[in-house]
Amino acid sequence: MSQQDNSNARERWQQRYDASRLRDADFTTLSGMEVDPAYGTDESEWPGEFPFTRGLYAAGQRGRTWTIRQFAGFGNAKQTNERYKMILGRGGGGLSVAFDMPTLMGRDSDDARALGEVGHCGVAIDSAADMDVLFDGIPLGETTTSMTISGPAVPVFCMYLVAAERQGVDIGTLNGTLQTDIFKEYIAQKEWIFGPEPHLRLIGDLMEYCAENIPAYKPLSVSGYHIREAGSTAAQELAFTLADGFGYVELGLSRGLDVDVFGPGLSFFFDSHLDFFEEIAKFRAARRIWARWMRDVYGAKTEKAQWMRFHTQTAGVSLTAQQPYNNVVRTAIEALAGVLGGTNSLHTNALDETLALPSEQAAEIALRTQQVIMEETGVINVADPLGGSWYVEALTDKIEAEANKIFEKILSLGGSNLAATDYEGLAEATAAGENPVTKGLLRGIEDGWFTSEIAEAAFVYQKALEKGDKKVVGVNTHLDSVSTDLEILRVSHEVEVEQVRELRTRKDGRDAAAVEAAIARMVEISRTEGNMIPAMLDAVRAEASLSEICDALRAEWGEYREPARF
Repeated sequence: MSQQDNSNARERWQQRYDASRLRDADFTTLSGMEVDPAYGTDESEWPGEFPFTRGLYAAGQRGRTWTIRQFAGFGNAKQTNERYKMILGRGGGGLSVAFDMPTLMGRDSDDARALGEVGHCGVAIDSAADMDVLFDGIPLGETTTSMTISGPAVPVFCMYLVAAERQGVDIGTLNGTLQTDIFKEYIAQKEWIFGPEPHLRLIGDLMEYCAENIPAYKPLSVSGYHIREAGSTAAQELAFTLADGFGYVELGLSRGLDVDVFGPGLSFFFDSHLDFFEEIAKFRAARRIWARWMRDVYGAKTEKAQWMRFHTQTAGVSLTAQQPYNNVVRTAIEALAGVLGGTNSLHTNALDETLALPSEQAAEIALRTQQVIMEETGVINVADPLGGSWYVEALTDKIEAEANKIFEKILSLGGSNLAATDYEGLAEATAAGENPVTKGLLRGIEDGWFTSEIAEAAFVYQKALEKGDKKVVGVNTHLDSVSTDLEILRVSHEVEVEQVRELRTRKDGRDAAAVEAAIARMVEISRTEGNMIPAMLDAVRAEASLSEICDALRAEWGEYREPARF
């Protein structure tokens, strides 16, 4: 922004701040010193001002703190339900569901390929009946729920909606987030079912359905977390993630949707790693890049459609099995970076997650880490307290510049020679239906460009670690320790036996003809341009299982196989 553009920024901010609803809280320092809600000059950008580098809201977290959203799931739905009640009872503000590997791959617990995996990296969900148990005693109309799943996201979402219906909740009032981000699966995590086009078909249907029927729900959480955990740099995580987001915007526009209607339904999910200032700069750069593209390329007119709302999870890859109590310190630093970077919700990893699923005590420490930051440190009294720091501002600019270089490479993969800051040219190409970012994404996936870029970044870091240029306490420096082994959570084999038994009983007791008819109708709709969500909901209401729904679509669309590369 020019100085002229910012000439009235302080006045605009003050007006917005004065109109904001503030929390009933003490906004003084520990010593009782009064602090202003934000700091800057007449020429600087202020919180709540486009392009939102300094945050979305004029009041910062004086208005509303981030949502404490702990990621949890293990064993069966009953066990996970108990953990959720513990999290909510001890101050958690929302839930985030972790699913086991069979569920993530669209397989039932009785599938031969699920053997030994049921309930081990998350909760097993086979049908809507499991979702009923998962949220038993948890009012879905009052609880925001995030679900981390992409390949079978749409049928699992339908199970969530049916569970809400069975609670008597008006689904139009639901609030939460579904990950759904299939681009990042091809780029990093590898949990897909179909090829890109069928997955995008389902995502487009989901976007339409939510925009029309569940306005507060966010059907897409564009995920950089898994890209970073796979080994990318901060700039790669930022650029790959935002490019994926641009692809979904192009998808929505190609469906004839209004960007000001579906735009607010897009949210993001980032990693917060250990380089404290780099992470803060990454979050600040992300907001302003997204705002500029949404306004100047995709034509979003409302601030809500220009806002980047994002969830943050501390870096699982930074945790070490050696001296595991050091992980509490790592997680606290990463969480603080997320808060200072303006995250809208946050998950803090438990100290034992590099060894097993979190124990109840470790999960409580992770939860309390957020609460100490929120209640004791004073960092939420001032919006963007690091704004104006020469280092943070320069690093924000540098990460943005690195991201723009990567955007241009992605555009070139799709055959475009447009610059990342040629917003007018990009807008014209999008309006003409060229979908320049989507073309680059699909070509980059097909050619293995994204995976090779991440692999190279991971290799460079690993070399630096092995040479000792990069230090990890307890791994390649400060090796002496009095730490003892941790007691870790182990999922009993009986969980799988009981889940399979329950699933088979459920299948035997339902109306098989109704299930078959509902699935056949869903497949019939898949062959048209109609929206598949209503038909899939009918199948779920009939207690069709996850495998049955996904297998019917596998038969129709085929399964994706990643090309072999050497």
